[in-house]
Amino acid sequence: MSPDISPWLIIVIVVIFVESLLILAFLVSQTRKRRIEVEYKRQVELARTDHQRLEEAWRQSEEENRAMLEDLTRNVYQLRDSEERFRNMADTAPIMIWVAGPDSRCTYVNKQWLAFTGRPVEQELGEGWLQSVHFEDYDACIDNFTSHFDARQAFEMEYRLRRSDGEYRWIYDSGIPWFSSDGVFLGYIGSAMDITERKEAEVALRTAHEELHQLKNQLEAENIYLQQELQRDEKFGEIVGDSDAIKYVLFKLTQVAPTDSTVLITGETGTGKELVARAIHGSSSRKDRPLIKVNLAALSPTLIESELFGHEKGAFTGAIGRKQGRFELADGGTIFLDEIGELPVELQVKLLRVIQESEFERLGGTKTLKVDVRIIAATNRNLKLEVEQGTFREDLWYRLNVYPITVPPLRQRREDIPLLVEHFAAIYAKKAGKIISSVSPRAMQSLKDHSWPGNIRELANVIERAVIHTQGSVLHVVDQFEPQDDESAPTQTLEELERDYILRTLESTGWRVEGKHGAAKVLGLNPSTLRTRMLKLGIQRSRVSYG
Repeated sequence: MSPDISPWLIIVIVVIFVESLLILAFLVSQTRKRRIEVEYKRQVELARTDHQRLEEAWRQSEEENRAMLEDLTRNVYQLRDSEERFRNMADTAPIMIWVAGPDSRCTYVNKQWLAFTGRPVEQELGEGWLQSVHFEDYDACIDNFTSHFDARQAFEMEYRLRRSDGEYRWIYDSGIPWFSSDGVFLGYIGSAMDITERKEAEVALRTAHEELHQLKNQLEAENIYLQQELQRDEKFGEIVGDSDAIKYVLFKLTQVAPTDSTVLITGETGTGKELVARAIHGSSSRKDRPLIKVNLAALSPTLIESELFGHEKGAFTGAIGRKQGRFELADGGTIFLDEIGELPVELQVKLLRVIQESEFERLGGTKTLKVDVRIIAATNRNLKLEVEQGTFREDLWYRLNVYPITVPPLRQRREDIPLLVEHFAAIYAKKAGKIISSVSPRAMQSLKDHSWPGNIRELANVIERAVIHTQGSVLHVVDQFEPQDDESAPTQTLEELERDYILRTLESTGWRVEGKHGAAKVLGLNPSTLRTRMLKLGIQRSRVSYG
């Protein structure tokens, strides 16, 4: 150290230097402090501004939330009010109303639906309502609903729904798709109503139209048939005679006429079997309906089935349209099957079915027709013999032979010849414009002496020719009758006729009195009554004869 510098000066300089450093540090510190304070104040101000901004944003958000909550609450109340109004409206509506969700399951049914089905609402929701649909309509109902639901289309359908009392009623159901305001599919809403009365009215109307059409066709066919009948030359207008033989026929006729029993009229050709059939029909409860006559002997075997049972269009060559058969024409009335022995064996089964079940099908058709017809059959054949020979079905013979009536030949009722002559003379004289007041004794005697193999039909032809040739008021016969062996039995009393008839019936039934095929059933008598008559008439098996 230089000896010229004082230590104290050095100390002073150091002290000054240190103080300068301290002052400088203080000044730097103060400057930094002020900067920090300024920055702090700035940050505080920024924070305050941000806080205010956040508070304002929160306040706005709170107000918005409050407004949204108020709107939501208001909407909920409005929705609840709307739903309540809908339910009240639906429950007071006079029809059944339902709602389905977007999954097609039922979510609501109104009170009318529940009252109809009688089931609690829990059982109807979802797919529970389908349990009341009739099983025959179930599949169609599901298919209709599903197809329209998938396509979001309105639909209508009819099905049967079980009511609370167990009865199935016809329902008309319709539904429309339901969308929200922004197009979201919400499901279906629909209504249903009971249309059973309407359906029944439709069925009744359709049935009435069918019946009217059927009656129209039947009346047209009956009109054609009756016109044909009126155009025929009816030689017999009524049963004429006063003999015991004809009285017995009339007695049996009055017994069977009021019933619906099948009658088999037997007798020789020309004895007037059709007259007996007409008399039975005219005295029956069916007299206001037609008597339809079918002469089986006049039809070829190929036409008999079509004539009796009708045919459909195209059933055979020449069948250009549907035709009603005679059984349809006779529905409610009587059919007279003349010459029943001419019926082919293959058609005997069909006739048997008509007698047993009152039903048949038209030729070429598949629809079974039901008829209410009384059958009267006639024949000049011995059907019992044909049954034994296998040319006539035994079961059909039993069905036809419920109540047999035998018309006697004219040679067994000669005392009726004068009445018959007067009857036919009056008819043909009127047609010819002549007046016949009497018959010459010689002519009457020749008529009585003739054996009349052609029976009443032959007599009618003889009288017609006589009227044509007669010039005055006295009838003369122009026919020269050839002598013929009279193989007829002598004139019988009513009791003798009854005895012979009972004998023939007992013989045909194998002397069986009771039972389904017994003589009492055939004669229409009580078995005890038949035995009493047999005892009175002296009928015993050892004395069987054929008259």
